[in-house]
Amino acid sequence: MVEIERGLPRVRGSVKWFDPGKGFGFIVSDSGGPDILLHVNALRNFGQSSVCDRAVLEVSVQQTQRGLQVSEVFDVLPPEVDEDQHEGDSPLDDAEILALPLEPARVKWFDKVKGFGFANVFGRPEDVFIHMEALRRSGFADLQPGEAVGLRVTDGERGRMAVSVAPWETACRRPS
Repeated sequence: MVEIERGLPRVRGSVKWFDPGKGFGFIVSDSGGPDILLHVNALRNFGQSSVCDRAVLEVSVQQTQRGLQVSEVFDVLPPEVDEDQHEGDSPLDDAEILALPLEPARVKWFDKVKGFGFANVFGRPEDVFIHMEALRRSGFADLQPGEAVGLRVTDGERGRMAVSVAPWETACRRPS
């Protein structure tokens, strides 16, 4: 437990597993202890409908009759990558990706089995290709048709492709 905000402990941990079909999963606190229930409603309030296994979350938790449960999600970070793992096929490094603007978009379709899908950026006519690895790097497990997201986009060999995906609320925030 990291700090208390509005009377609820704030925890940093990683996703043990999350099943969007069932609408819940569990996270494990970095400081140990019992598994913490993560309900899809807490994720939706943050602006996401799914999260990938091993993603790092910062959340507040509350004790319920059934055990610890996430009450609010503050941050979702991609899984930490081992040096032996490959991060996918992004042509850009992390600094270059973060330098790209977040563009508000809506998912046309995404097929988790095929490992890709497409979205439309508002005000632009062409589709943006979204590969499963871009989702994983961004901490997402899946996207739903019509879901609003923020995309960092680059030009690929066959057109525009997403290199990063963020919750809708992040894409809509104005710099202060």
